[in-house]
Amino acid sequence: MVSPYPDVRWGNESNPLRRGAVAFARTPIGSWTLRHTAGLDRALLRASRGRLTVLGPIGAPTVLVTTIGRHSGERRTSPLLYHREDPDIFVVGSNFGQGHHPAWTWNLLSDSRCWVTIGAVEIASRAKLLDGAERERVYGAFEELVDVYTTYRGRTDREIRVFRLTAD
Repeated sequence: MVSPYPDVRWGNESNPLRRGAVAFARTPIGSWTLRHTAGLDRALLRASRGRLTVLGPIGAPTVLVTTIGRHSGERRTSPLLYHREDPDIFVVGSNFGQGHHPAWTWNLLSDSRCWVTIGAVEIASRAKLLDGAERERVYGAFEELVDVYTTYRGRTDREIRVFRLTAD
């Protein structure tokens, strides 16, 4: 089945900067830097309608996921890496291995509606929290995509949330 989510990336995974960037992201200062530049990445992704990202040159598959704030009712947008298994995509609430879940995951648990922006296209979607073997399999795909996810898993005792996003 053909995915409604465009397969658009800036850069590629064979970029020579990728190995160094991933090694940096594994470090505590690297995670701190990525966490604190997320706003810049969000702005770049919004301005380019999901075409350009700070992580773009290394070919990281990145989307904007917009949720409804569970307390505010306002739309909240987060730049996230994704894994594709057509027709759906998956996102992970790693929060750089911090001890708490990211707010966007709580929003999806409260209201599964979301909007995915990728390649200048916004797609209304629904999120489903994965568990058990399926969650482990998909999280493993993220570890293969960028092995920093193994580091994130090792930094926290919480079960990192994994969501399947399906177009409405």
